Amino acid sequence: MHCIFCELIREDTASWVARGPVACAFTPLNPLAPGHTLVVPTLHYADVFDTPPAILTEVTALVQRVARASRTALNASGVNILSAGGPGSEQSVPHLHFHVVPRWMNDGISTWPAGSSVHHVAGDPGALLATALASGRHHTT
Repeated sequence: MHCIFCELIREDTASWVARGPVACAFTPLNPLAPGHTLVVPTLHYADVFDTPPAILTEVTALVQRVARASRTALNASGVNILSAGGPGSEQSVPHLHFHVVPRWMNDGISTWPAGSSVHHVAGDPGALLATALASGRHHTT
């Protein structure tokens, strides 16, 4: 399977913000804002469902470091952290990635969904999630 992020990492052609053995960060070709950064695991994991917890911990720690750097280096007043996982989420590249998008007051962009899902589930979604977590049904075998 061809993965553009794996190719960037392997060929060392990304515009690196940070590079480590477990997680790395680089700027996208079409940034949403100055300092927009993609944070990914160095090895290929398709999405949040596929990524081992220890790797996810390292990746999210780098997300936090990039977010903090956005405040200090770019004087951002906040950040949006965006990620999509799986085919129903509009994930564009099948390699786990987090967008760290620096934000400023009145910067002209909106990253919050404009509407709500039309999908419905039978029962109370919060209770269904709580039951799945308590029973261990959230684990993949």
